Amino acid sequence: MVQPNGDHGFENGSVNGRRRTDTGTPRMWLQPFLLLSLDQWQSHGYELIRRLSTFGFETLDRGSVYRVLRQLERDGLVESGWDTSKDGPARRLYSLTDAGRQYLNMWAGSLRVYQGMLDEFFKQYPPPTTRTPDSDE
Repeated sequence: MVQPNGDHGFENGSVNGRRRTDTGTPRMWLQPFLLLSLDQWQSHGYELIRRLSTFGFETLDRGSVYRVLRQLERDGLVESGWDTSKDGPARRLYSLTDAGRQYLNMWAGSLRVYQGMLDEFFKQYPPPTTRTPDSDE
């Protein structure tokens, strides 16, 4: 049985019959969470990574976040500039563009659909039982 893995949009999973319980967070979901964070205020990359952890992205590769930010910038959804207002090295400050806000709205609609699908899944998914293998005897 093939479980979701990195090739299918998940960070973790299992393949070839090796079972794992950590299916991970879909990597593609970095986009809407980054866009939402930037819709609320401009931010540096390290602050965005901290905000992602509050959404449940706990084991996040920082490089992945910066790659997604660069792609969002290439797509015109995010823009950045150098913040030299503080002592120390200049840091890149990211902000959302109007196109990024429209894309965030599209994502919000899609996530509402996914939420409905997940709600239905858990309505049908049997709750865990308290039975143990020994209780069948």
